[in-house]
Amino acid sequence: MNKKDNFIQDINNGYMSKGDSIILGGAILDGEPIAEAHVKIPLKTLNRHGLIAGATGTGKTKTIQVFSEQLSNAGIPVLMMDIKGDFSGIAKEGKEEGFITERHSKINIPYNVASFPVELMSLSKQNGVRLRATVSEFGPVLFSRILDLNDTQAGVVAVIFKYCDDNKMPLLDLKDIKKVINYITEEGKEEISANYGKISTATTGTILRKIIELEQQGGDIFFGELSFEIDDLMRIDENGKGYVNIIRLTDIQDKPKLFSTFMLSLLAEIYQQMPEKGDVAQPELVIFIDEAHLIFNEASKTLLEQIETIVKLIRSKGVGIYFVTQNPMDVPSGVLAQLGLKIQHALRAFTANDRQAIKKTADNYPTSPYYKTDELLTSLGIGEALVTALNEKGIPTPLVATMMRAPMSRMDVLTADEIEAINSKSKLVKKYIEEIDRESAYEILTKKIADAEQTSAEQAPTKASKSEPSTTSVVTKSVLKVVTSATFIRGVFGVLSKIFKK
Repeated sequence: MNKKDNFIQDINNGYMSKGDSIILGGAILDGEPIAEAHVKIPLKTLNRHGLIAGATGTGKTKTIQVFSEQLSNAGIPVLMMDIKGDFSGIAKEGKEEGFITERHSKINIPYNVASFPVELMSLSKQNGVRLRATVSEFGPVLFSRILDLNDTQAGVVAVIFKYCDDNKMPLLDLKDIKKVINYITEEGKEEISANYGKISTATTGTILRKIIELEQQGGDIFFGELSFEIDDLMRIDENGKGYVNIIRLTDIQDKPKLFSTFMLSLLAEIYQQMPEKGDVAQPELVIFIDEAHLIFNEASKTLLEQIETIVKLIRSKGVGIYFVTQNPMDVPSGVLAQLGLKIQHALRAFTANDRQAIKKTADNYPTSPYYKTDELLTSLGIGEALVTALNEKGIPTPLVATMMRAPMSRMDVLTADEIEAINSKSKLVKKYIEEIDRESAYEILTKKIADAEQTSAEQAPTKASKSEPSTTSVVTKSVLKVVTSATFIRGVFGVLSKIFKK
């Protein structure tokens, strides 16, 4: 057989699937698409996670759109973290253009326009389904890791949670836990010391500063009720299509702490609530995390360890996670090692560092008799990518340059009126629109302090002696004063804009 025939045989054998699969596109050899060789990904391997990488403008977003469409058609719900705000068009039919028809003719895949069921969600005050979680749902361990606390500080957080549990005081939002911290360093200091041991005011001051840092990045909006229920991500419409849940994150690009907090809480909640699935015919949910470096760049070592652990374990729940970023090196090696599917769009080599990064990237892919991977990485066209996956037996497939199929839905964003129309029909928007502020630790402790002050006033002499402020009061007030200092916030916590100058 000649080179082309060998190539067709190798690709078709490597990407053969006995069960259901999705077709990403057609194979490319020597710069030309091969109509007889399609790149198929078995549905049963999609919970093995993956990576979609490539320089800006190489077609990553369209690849995610194609991937999501194929998943939805297979009845698999999708959760998409839309950082740039350019994914919403999947809710509307696309338009058949000449260049699309020509592309699909070359790879021998029929093209039909289609729309897909969509829910628009938000972590902030943007219109859409509001996503919230309570402090209690995080638990002391996860909450401490989000705040990047040391062991001593995490121990104090554990005491706070235990004290609130023992006294039936729900921790719902950040003002609840801030109130508890103030209470245990002032009015409740003796009570805490007697029942749980002494707590350093320096430690509580550090914890308070970390909480206010999170609050400054929008945590005050995210923490609270009504908590989002994971089951609402698993919906199928009346036509059997999986819902594409789009979290619109365009307004939190400068709030990486909030983004990583939400992501870790979501993954932890999914892992805790979903039953074990083992090896299943297809995943229950597929999650795409766009601009994944926002999670990893600012994450502490303990937070990275937590993410890596969840990524390892969550696939047994039937959940696949796909990281989307410009350079594969943005993803820690411990996470990268867990990824079964890799879709690599073109990289650009402008500097010596770029060339080194391309060489490292090429080394992460299987060798191929048909390609010089490092050279191909810089010559791929828009909408072309190197693909390697796992077959149904868990064996890596041959590396193949692929001409990706075009999205069937609109390759542009929705208008404001179209967004409003989707939200107005959404049952989830109506379910989560109300912000509930029931009695919790803040209200309970406020009443407890007021009652104690009233009792003390009734028992005190007519002319009360003027007392000096307590040390703990001074410490707490100093913490708050420092945290509200604009100079301090800009100098220490501030907007982490350096991420976006790259």
